[in-house]
Amino acid sequence: MPIEILMPALSPTMTEGNLAKWSVNEGDSIAAGDVICEIETDKATMEVEAVDEGVIGKIVVPGGSEAVAVNAVIALLLEE
Repeated sequence: MPIEILMPALSPTMTEGNLAKWSVNEGDSIAAGDVICEIETDKATMEVEAVDEGVIGKIVVPGGSEAVAVNAVIALLLEE
């Protein structure tokens, strides 16, 4: 069963952000703590780290996407 990777809220008032770029590709194995993407807000750019391990099955929201809603599915992680 795939694990949904959701757009994180980087602040309590954040409702959407830009997915600047992916640091991984579909098919890449990741471990908890690996940087998987960069999220931009109006105030900062932050790296997002994986919380689970597995293989990136599908990137749903491509890098460079703007106005991605918080808690939207941005990728699917397949368990190894």
